[in-house]
Amino acid sequence: MATGQLFSRTTQALFYNYKQLPIQRMLDFDFLCGRETPSVAGIINPGAEGFQKLFFGQEEIAIPVHSTIEAACAAHPTADVFINFASFRSAAASSMSALKQPTIRVVAIIAEGVPESDTKQLIAYARSNNKVVIGPATVGGIQAGAFKIGDTAGTIDNIIACKLYRPGSVGFVSKSGGMSNELYNTIARVTDGIYEGIAIGGDVFPGSTLSDHVLRFNNIPQVKMMVVLGELGGRDEYSLVEALKQGKVTKPVVAWVSGTCARLFKSEVQFGHAGAKSGGEMESAQAKNQALKDAGAVVPTSYEAFETAIKETFQKLVEEDKIPPVKEIKPPQIPEDLNSAIKSGKVRAPTHIISTISDDRGEEPCYAGVPMSSIVEQGYGVGDVISLLWFKRSLPRYCTHFIEICIMLCADHGPCVSGAHNTIVTARAGKDLVSSLVSGLLTIGPRFGGAIDDAARYFKDAYDRGLTPYEFVEGMKKKGIRVPGIGHRIKRGDNRDKRVELLQRFARTHFPSVKYMEYAVQVETYTLSKANNLVLNVDGAIGSLFLDLLAGSGMFTKQEIDEIVEIGYLNGLFVLARSIGLIGHTFDQKRLKQPLYRHPWEDVLYTK
Repeated sequence: MATGQLFSRTTQALFYNYKQLPIQRMLDFDFLCGRETPSVAGIINPGAEGFQKLFFGQEEIAIPVHSTIEAACAAHPTADVFINFASFRSAAASSMSALKQPTIRVVAIIAEGVPESDTKQLIAYARSNNKVVIGPATVGGIQAGAFKIGDTAGTIDNIIACKLYRPGSVGFVSKSGGMSNELYNTIARVTDGIYEGIAIGGDVFPGSTLSDHVLRFNNIPQVKMMVVLGELGGRDEYSLVEALKQGKVTKPVVAWVSGTCARLFKSEVQFGHAGAKSGGEMESAQAKNQALKDAGAVVPTSYEAFETAIKETFQKLVEEDKIPPVKEIKPPQIPEDLNSAIKSGKVRAPTHIISTISDDRGEEPCYAGVPMSSIVEQGYGVGDVISLLWFKRSLPRYCTHFIEICIMLCADHGPCVSGAHNTIVTARAGKDLVSSLVSGLLTIGPRFGGAIDDAARYFKDAYDRGLTPYEFVEGMKKKGIRVPGIGHRIKRGDNRDKRVELLQRFARTHFPSVKYMEYAVQVETYTLSKANNLVLNVDGAIGSLFLDLLAGSGMFTKQEIDEIVEIGYLNGLFVLARSIGLIGHTFDQKRLKQPLYRHPWEDVLYTK
């Protein structure tokens, strides 16, 4: 168990199982406290990735969403608190996964009803690895003016009323989350406020105990006194009694164990929490209160006198000059959300687009964080700009040079291919540049220029599965699928596409590895044994070589490579390149002042 402060103004958390309201409340608390960075670094939503838009004061921010705990911890190594909003069915497994991550120190489990056997395993693992579990069945905890977990302390109005936006001198620990809110308010009325407050949860086996946190508070210089709210049932309070008797707690402790009314009932009563059930005289509220009092804690005669006891203890410390005055500050106003702001006339509207590749808000535009002036001054080429805007990173020069070669080689393939033909016909119909360009681009697909992604996808799958060229080709044939990247209407085995040869020569000279390209060549050798026109075409060459670029550069994970191929990056390269030629054909037709095109009759087979 940790021996000192758990949180600070720089603490960041990972939030498991996305819940908009608790996260927004955390961010609003951050803003209220004047934090510079949001306390939620990332969200974990199993099976989902992307971003969630939330507010940090007036500013809308995008918080990354990760599909696994491991991915989130790797992406946010400084986030050391795991806030688990999973249901009781999965809370234990996800909490254990978090505890096993080296970056996680504290795990807060919100769910009620977590099986006790699972909780015991979590407690054992956490204690043996010097980690902290808060909960299960907890609302969380808060360090005033610094960090809070989920819905702790309720609404912003309650947080302001309890002065939780700035630190006080009182360490507070309770089993009950609901009663924590009540005590935050009580403590704020009669003292300078909370420094840290924890609700350990109402289950029979809490991940951390009342005494665990009191002993922590005793080691925090800013905490001058402790307030403890226990309840009948269990024997957790007795560990605090022992700590007091052994002199481990040197600061004043004001304590009350609720549930004294249980003796008024003729039969045993189960209160709201799973652990709030007396199992004998020692577990009664009266016995615990007496034991705490005998050990040296300040214990009032009733809950109604609890506030007075807290006040008197605090005032004594002030009179002894052990508590310096707290400077009051005025917290900033939290902007209202859209729905509630309509009536009051204050509105903050959400954005509708997320962009991660460029930013034009500063003195100059930036591509993936690189200022435009740096791009020009460092002599970046078109390939470098593509690497920034498409891949969000600066690729090595041989990679960007390869991209540029692909663009040059694919810019045009004469006026007779379908894309150029469509553009020419449209331009001769008097349409503008954009209409003519789009007319040609719309022909790009699996039969014309759009086979690069499919070629990459199939070659990668076959190579990664260790298929021989024979197994790959014959397997595709059985499925009724033509091998993408193989075959040409004009080129033959004895008349290879010069563009393919140029790309292969460059790759063999500059790429660290060309395993996918060599596999594509082996497939071509096999297909040429079947027909002389089944050569590796430019789509297949680019597709296989781009796989080698991505894998060989060492800058992409396997997941990123699969995503690049799936999204259509490689076909994007052909679209970009061919746009150059299609624009050229548009200008050529308009410069030549060509009339409306009409297809000749003799080139049409008229039949019934």
